[in-house]
Amino acid sequence: MHDTTALLVELGAVILGLGLVGRFAGRIGLSPIPLYLLAGLAFGHGGLIPLDASEEFTMVGAEIGVILLLLLLGLEYSASELVTSLKTQYPSGAVDFVLNATPGAVAALILGWGPVGAVALAGVTWISSSGVIAKVMTDLGRLGNRETPVVLGVLVMEDLAMAIYLPLLTAMLAGVGLAGGSLALVIALGAVGLVLYLALRHGRLISRAVSSDNPEMLLLVVLGLTVLVAGVAQQLQVSAAVGAFLVGIALSGEVAEGARKLLTPLRDLFAAVFFVFFGLSTNPADIPPVLLPAALLAIVTTFTKIGTGYYAARRAGVGSRGRWRAGGTLVARGEFSIVIAGLAVATEPRIGPIATAYVLILVIVGPLTARWTQPVAAKIEARRGGGGGKTVSVSGAEAEPAAKSAPERRLGSHDDLTPEPAGEKHE
Repeated sequence: MHDTTALLVELGAVILGLGLVGRFAGRIGLSPIPLYLLAGLAFGHGGLIPLDASEEFTMVGAEIGVILLLLLLGLEYSASELVTSLKTQYPSGAVDFVLNATPGAVAALILGWGPVGAVALAGVTWISSSGVIAKVMTDLGRLGNRETPVVLGVLVMEDLAMAIYLPLLTAMLAGVGLAGGSLALVIALGAVGLVLYLALRHGRLISRAVSSDNPEMLLLVVLGLTVLVAGVAQQLQVSAAVGAFLVGIALSGEVAEGARKLLTPLRDLFAAVFFVFFGLSTNPADIPPVLLPAALLAIVTTFTKIGTGYYAARRAGVGSRGRWRAGGTLVARGEFSIVIAGLAVATEPRIGPIATAYVLILVIVGPLTARWTQPVAAKIEARRGGGGGKTVSVSGAEAEPAAKSAPERRLGSHDDLTPEPAGEKHE
């Protein structure tokens, strides 16, 4: 009874604290992710007040948080959107991978982490935070800007690449060797291809089988199916997160919309628990020694992400100002960098502190670069004699915004932990 009482007291205090922290972050216009990480650091091992009674529950809650993050991500896309993005955005996706995964891999090798650590840190530096970026673009009024489809295209390519990257990383972390890793990758590719095919050809039938007019039944069926598929995927060394992502892709139409509305509050709760758990598992004393390499890595990958956005926007025929805005918008890292580090920390404990410091830096710097990269670039060009053209506000709103594409219309629903009203998922 005493243990149960302590568990309830700790959980209540943690959840209440997360609510207050999230409210404070919203008032100052900041993503709550860094504050959740700091809260975890404060109450974890080596922190101010270790939370012992709720540690096991928090660990399970963190696993559910990762699953729900990827499920909701899959629900945002239809199979046709993913296929279209793959056909049109793959050059930008390749440039994104080379420019942003390479610094992480090189840094890990320099630090002596070996191949597994290099692959893990490459993922941490590669994937932008869709949630933070969605919030920033909404706040700056850029949903109709000409560069917005480009930014979303890069994010879609990163999300789709996760379905290949995560199984490969999971296999390497499990130490299954080249053959086992290749098998896991083949299974993942086959699963992604099969789900895309079924969703394109028979998506309505799948959604109809899951559909229910009773919100309670819909919630139970979708959540139960997701956890079951995630567990099977984990058993096959494919990654539970990928299994959840594929379930999200397979659902479409009103089912996806209804499931998103029902599951978003659960995602927000358990995702917050996940970030806290990651902070709990990191000793605060381990962070100061890695601040310098984390800061250097943040500086390098800030410029490489700006370069990625600039290239992608130029390739799409966007003007100079839009190219700089696209680059600055992509800088933020957040939820999926922590997910990747969380998977790797058991095998490579040193990735935890540097990933925490890295994300803390870029989740704060990202909104600043989104706002100021284009104005700063314009001033530099003006000094060099390349200025001119119409004046654009800091928000970057243009006089003639482009019509919203399907991914643009769903942008506001992907704000991490503080969602905007959900858009539609178009098939």
